[in-house]
Amino acid sequence: MTTYDDFYPWAPSGLRRECSCFTSDHFITRYRRGQQLCQSNEQDVLVTRCELDELVCANESTDSSGPFCFFYATLFSKVGLRLPLSSFEKDLLTVLNVAPAQLHPNSWAFVRAFHILCTHFGVVPTPNVFLYFFEMKKPHKNMWSSLNSAGGRGLLTLFQSSYKGFKGGFLKIRAPPHKADLLEGFPLYWTQNPSNSSPRQLSDLSSSEKEYCLMLEQLRAVFDTKQLLELEFQPTSLKRYIGIYFVKYFPNLTWFIFFDLIFVIVQSPGWGCRNRIWLSASRL
Repeated sequence: MTTYDDFYPWAPSGLRRECSCFTSDHFITRYRRGQQLCQSNEQDVLVTRCELDELVCANESTDSSGPFCFFYATLFSKVGLRLPLSSFEKDLLTVLNVAPAQLHPNSWAFVRAFHILCTHFGVVPTPNVFLYFFEMKKPHKNMWSSLNSAGGRGLLTLFQSSYKGFKGGFLKIRAPPHKADLLEGFPLYWTQNPSNSSPRQLSDLSSSEKEYCLMLEQLRAVFDTKQLLELEFQPTSLKRYIGIYFVKYFPNLTWFIFFDLIFVIVQSPGWGCRNRIWLSASRL
């Protein structure tokens, strides 16, 4: 009799033993009752039960019901991921050549916190800008892929020093008929060859990406990933939290000047102006 091991001989034995607890409609309903999965309408996300022995690295070769994608439940409950994925998230998964469940939750926290930070400062997040500050670690025995801060370019702290209890909780998500494009634009299934490229250099970037990277570098601060995720939908608290870093690194910079500078930076069309503002602010 053909087994999952026969379909995925490339996967290490440990990965081929990772099965989900969401094997009944009851478990799925109970989880969804108190958890948001979608940015707007929860009916736009269809969750179906996993087979008792279905692997997290399974693909359509063992499922004839059409395209699907596995997402760890912890990404929604702890990291704040919402569907559909943003263009930045889709493009990054494509560049890294990994499926959503293939990227470790701690690395997903980096992705989301980076997006929040970029949004706050008016920076357009792109894979190149992100990969200027982060690099992909070589997967250990073809298991989960992880990201590290690029040497000398720390921007975010690690979300959890030891991320436990997520492996047995992945959801099988499909696109409902009225939202057929829900899972388009990124790898759906575990890939055998995730990217292992080195961090981007300024010479690899477009002019606008280079400006964004330099602007973020000039913040000269390492932000708390957990705090950014918790304050994502609390703009006043988020602004106050980020302001604490400016008081720390620029002690003579008043709150009024700080927020005025942020407004000018976001509104200014040219990097030259932004650069002069940051340099002058650092001398206050």
